[in-house]
Amino acid sequence: MNKETILDHAFYRRSTVRVARDLLGQILVRKINGELLSGRIVETEAYTGPGDPASHAARGATPRSAIMFGRPGRAYVYFCYGMHHLLNVVTEREGTAGAVLIRALEPGEGLARMLRNRERNKLRGLLDGPGKLTQALKIGRELNGWDLTGGGELYILGGTPRIGETVIAGPRIG
Repeated sequence: MNKETILDHAFYRRSTVRVARDLLGQILVRKINGELLSGRIVETEAYTGPGDPASHAARGATPRSAIMFGRPGRAYVYFCYGMHHLLNVVTEREGTAGAVLIRALEPGEGLARMLRNRERNKLRGLLDGPGKLTQALKIGRELNGWDLTGGGELYILGGTPRIGETVIAGPRIG
């Protein structure tokens, strides 16, 4: 994929598990007052809707989970455990619930700002969890429903996959 191309609706309008795998290596970009903060997606987690007991959509559409049944390519941001915002991307075709949790990033642009946002001075552990990356990139509920395919404040660029890397699938965390 071309590094300058924002992923479009067709990318997200596919199987949640497939999108979760294909998001690996792509670049998450957050723009704040003209400053770019970014990271390469290195860990994701698929939530497949009504058949998935861990999914917010497991019991159908609710006010909280309705976005998962909506247009693919939207950000689903929610507050978890009373302390962290988590970023998901909506997948599948409209009417079918699905979302991919962005679990970890490899830092890219805006490293100094990300460190300040997390009140840290060390790179280790900066973006290795879903709550950590939203704190570092200043992603909150105000971005819930954001169209990731339109650019602006939050979007995902097609990254250049690394040749020879292996994708490992494991049990869900938490």
